[in-house]
Amino acid sequence: MSLDGAFLHCVVREMLDKGLIGARADKIHQPSREEIIITLRGHSGTEKLLLSADTMSARVCLTSENPENPKQPPMFCMLMRKALGAGKLTGISQDGLERIINFDFECVNEIGDLCENRVAAEIMGKYSNIILMTKRDGVWRVIDSVKRVTDDISSVRRVLPNVVYELPPREDRLKLTECDPGALGELLEPMKGQRLAKALMSVFEGISPIFARECAYSAARDTDVLVGDLDKDRLEKLIFFLRRSAAHIDAYDGCTMVSEKSGKPKDFCFVPVEQYGAEMTETRFESPSALLDRFFGERATANRVKQRSDDLLRTIMNIYERISRKLEAQRQELRDCADKESYRLRGDILSANLYRCEKGMSELTAEDYVNGGEITIKLDVRLTPSQNAQKLYSEYKKLDTAEKLLTKFIAQGEKELTYIDSVFDAASRVGSGAGSEAALAEIRLELTETGYIRPSKAEKGAKAPKALPPLRFRSSDGFEILVGRNNLQNDRLTLKTARPEDMWLHTQNIPGSHVIIRAEGAEIPDSTIVEAAQLAAVCSKGRNGTKIPVDYTLARFVKKPGGAKPGMVIFVNNKTILVDPSEELYDKLKI
Repeated sequence: MSLDGAFLHCVVREMLDKGLIGARADKIHQPSREEIIITLRGHSGTEKLLLSADTMSARVCLTSENPENPKQPPMFCMLMRKALGAGKLTGISQDGLERIINFDFECVNEIGDLCENRVAAEIMGKYSNIILMTKRDGVWRVIDSVKRVTDDISSVRRVLPNVVYELPPREDRLKLTECDPGALGELLEPMKGQRLAKALMSVFEGISPIFARECAYSAARDTDVLVGDLDKDRLEKLIFFLRRSAAHIDAYDGCTMVSEKSGKPKDFCFVPVEQYGAEMTETRFESPSALLDRFFGERATANRVKQRSDDLLRTIMNIYERISRKLEAQRQELRDCADKESYRLRGDILSANLYRCEKGMSELTAEDYVNGGEITIKLDVRLTPSQNAQKLYSEYKKLDTAEKLLTKFIAQGEKELTYIDSVFDAASRVGSGAGSEAALAEIRLELTETGYIRPSKAEKGAKAPKALPPLRFRSSDGFEILVGRNNLQNDRLTLKTARPEDMWLHTQNIPGSHVIIRAEGAEIPDSTIVEAAQLAAVCSKGRNGTKIPVDYTLARFVKKPGGAKPGMVIFVNNKTILVDPSEELYDKLKI
């Protein structure tokens, strides 16, 4: 990975230069499962320390981001607060150029005694971890970690509460800051058939592939040069570049990010990068933390949104399955009610033959005057004939009442499934861009307000998330088109924002967004209606289909029934159009 030990050394130097030693842990948050932010307050101001053990964006840096935090802090976050609360940062250390940064804190334990606690950030790709430990009897013992490592995961090194902390296995390699030309030549000698970049990564500690390729490029102007192709001149150029890079690490006078022509970040390094030539664009950063914030920021936000989106979708699916199971049980009960008429018939026949019955009889065989033939009616020997007849009538009334109620409940349950399906569709369409976290929070609020999920303790006293604006588009004819993001927004858009002369659109019998075309006193052309219908199809559950039916009518003909779920409306005077969803049109018209 690009974030090597050398780059982390620059980050550590930046933290020390900013005077973080002596600062106190003011706030601790855990925006996602594998990400911790510690706010440090000192004499020189406040800095936010970001520790991430996410496989795709593991890093340690100072950050200016303000990610949205979960309503209920995770258990590891609560443990961090307990262990480090108001603790003073006494040291930041890195062993050589290993990708492990230690943050030592002087804290006060539960009984008021001073203690030493440490947070170790291990930045090692999929093995990355954030480990909280305390010093007892001269050794560091693990309190807990973001990722627990059991014997099943690793037979070499466990990371579990109360075990003694051990460093990961380490290879004996050269340090870039202590480059010896003679030692380098001897180590490279048996690797003549290998690419120089790969050989350097096996020789030096804490360097990334991009830096190894830059070394090869500086020596031979070829990133694929072999070790065996190094002559004396090239070797001297390589050693000169390595020494200059070592000085660059200690001075950390800027770092470089390379991006594709489209602007997408590609790679970064602690030295200027020349190997890509004109294929990539370079951006220089004075602060290594600022570079990491820029490089990983969008990716980390997308990961956080994905985690929360997955959790929310799982919650919605559980609600859907719970309602489905309840509906199936009710349908089975309704099927059982189909036999109700037999109870009334037996009651009538028994009542007509009371003169033939006596208490203590177990059955009566009489003429079935409805279906013909004879019928045998079982009797309760403990009851009189009249009481047996009343028992049959009571069973009939019970089943008749149950049938009416079950029919009503099943209709309500089917409406609930339709509603939950619309919520799931809205949640599945939340992207990873700006406002995504707020959009998920709004959908969760909707489920809370409708009683499908219980608010957490933090949510009960918290302010409701700020309502997001609808998605905005501009048709080819210049008409503004508004699209709701979720059911709450659909209600606001249709019932409050839309004017009576505006056009309202929605996919027919398919969960999706409400769409409004703002008329602004003009007549809306058919071409704009077609484009709005295509947007409605894209923002619906039918976005992957073809020939999607979309209903449209004037907003004045759309009403919300009393007690209806969010997003549920009725309408009249509508027409229907068949369209194919177009993602290309969506991107083209969006403003």
